[in-house]
Amino acid sequence: MTTSQPEYETEQMSIAKARAMMSQLPELLSNENQAMAVTRHGKPVMAMMSWDMFESIMETMDIMGDADLMNALRQSIDDVRADRLIPLEQVKNDLC
Repeated sequence: MTTSQPEYETEQMSIAKARAMMSQLPELLSNENQAMAVTRHGKPVMAMMSWDMFESIMETMDIMGDADLMNALRQSIDDVRADRLIPLEQVKNDLC
């Protein structure tokens, strides 16, 4: 099973330029897979991103920090790889 990773666009912008463009940044970062590295003296010091992207990252961190959820995810991946799947119709019938 192959999973594709979304590609993230990251541009750099100085703190001074970010400050001057603050009201325009939401539009610049409206693409859900885009973040902005804010730099000081040419080195990234913080990141700016859409709120949706931030929430997604936080949710992912919560899931990855939950040992039971991660074990269930690993088991599910193993089941898919081993073709241990239950047909949708059977699941529907079992729920009724």
